[in-house]
Amino acid sequence: MTGSKVRVRYAPSPTGEPHLGNLRTALFDWLFARSLGGEFIVREEDTDQARKIDEAMDLQRLSLNWLGLDWDEGLGKDGKYGPYVQSRRLDYYQKTAEILLENNKAYKCYCSSERLQNLREEQKKNKSSKLGYDGHCKNSNEDIVDKSYVIRFSMPLEGVSAIDDAVRGHVEFPNQDVDDFILIKSDGFPTYHLASVVDDHYMDITHVFRGEEWLPSVPRHIQLYKSLGWEPPIYAHLPYILAPDKSKLSKRHGATSVLDYKEKGYIPDAMVNFLSLLGWSLDGETEIISRDQIINHFSIDRVNDSGAVFDIEKLDWMNGHYLRRMDVDKLADCLYQYWSDYPPEELDRIPSIDETKEIVILIQDRIKTLKDAAPFIAFLFKDKIVYTATQLIQKGLDLEDTKNILNQAVSLLNNIDDFWEDNIEESLRTFAKENNIKLGHFLGSVRFAITAQDASPQLFKSIEILGKDLTLFRLDQAIQTLNS
Repeated sequence: MTGSKVRVRYAPSPTGEPHLGNLRTALFDWLFARSLGGEFIVREEDTDQARKIDEAMDLQRLSLNWLGLDWDEGLGKDGKYGPYVQSRRLDYYQKTAEILLENNKAYKCYCSSERLQNLREEQKKNKSSKLGYDGHCKNSNEDIVDKSYVIRFSMPLEGVSAIDDAVRGHVEFPNQDVDDFILIKSDGFPTYHLASVVDDHYMDITHVFRGEEWLPSVPRHIQLYKSLGWEPPIYAHLPYILAPDKSKLSKRHGATSVLDYKEKGYIPDAMVNFLSLLGWSLDGETEIISRDQIINHFSIDRVNDSGAVFDIEKLDWMNGHYLRRMDVDKLADCLYQYWSDYPPEELDRIPSIDETKEIVILIQDRIKTLKDAAPFIAFLFKDKIVYTATQLIQKGLDLEDTKNILNQAVSLLNNIDDFWEDNIEESLRTFAKENNIKLGHFLGSVRFAITAQDASPQLFKSIEILGKDLTLFRLDQAIQTLNS
């Protein structure tokens, strides 16, 4: 680390879809950098070529963009520390490995895969306290031509490797418990351990946020820094994200891909708020915190070291809160874009932006996600609604009662010239009151006839939006169904 400015990196591997743990780390990186006027770098760690998926980094870009996590370098943004893809930085790793070889901090290992497999089986059989490589090639001066090899780091057998973790405090590991790990694989590519240390050094990374599953890597990385005479960054190992049963969150608990939550109708501000609370808190009590507030108050001091429970009910509540308080036009834009990206099967056609703006007021207080909206207003955008005579008859009514109600509704609505919500409500309510008809029976029958739904948004506004002609058509359709 040569500069004074905070520099953090999000370093995903292109091996699959970005999951919640990835993006929680990216979010904490981003919040830390933005809170201190620092720089947020995205680095592609693609050293595992066998598992590389071509579209994986596109999914990372989509996820970051959706959450509004802008970055300063990498992932298409050039900078003086590039390239930001590890497969294009092989010279850095090879030169570093050569330095370690020259200083007897590393050695070439020619052990065959068969020998290593036998070693693992023997260690398991004997229930060895230390698993891993046994140092067979460590003191060999052999340099065999035309035989594949890996380069291993020579771990010290004494002392401890320690860090003052920004989240967990002082952490140390006995060096004797760590085997001589691989630096360069037989294909010439580095392992994660070497590549991440080299890149963090040459990219002037000041702080490394990562999940607590990487804690066992600490001694390997610290010893690499020591052997190279480099200053390590400050580490912050974030707590696991846990399922409600306190087990580690996995696919069996539901969606773990960030983009799955976009498809399910969650919005970025709610997701950022929710993810920020998976390990960090403002004061231990406040739940709803704007993006700007989180940036202004974010600090590692407020990051907890115990597991953070992913509570989907809390996310639903939080997302609903943001939707209810959203400007109507903004919500309409969000909903229109969502339906364009993920056409709902409940709708026969996608509403126009103007229609979407008109119907938002019907559902804003009733939805927790954008996906919830379509079932509520499906009747407005169906070419045909289907029901049976039995379904049309409300509890407490018979066939003749229902036909009379619907015929009266046709007559009442047909006589309204200025077809808008207040006039519709006044006409229907007044008739029911004057004729001693239970309002629930009267409006319930009309509601089902025009929507084929037991529950719908505000009835009178729905009738206004549906329009006079289509409303009368559906009432006539219902009457014909009762007569058939």
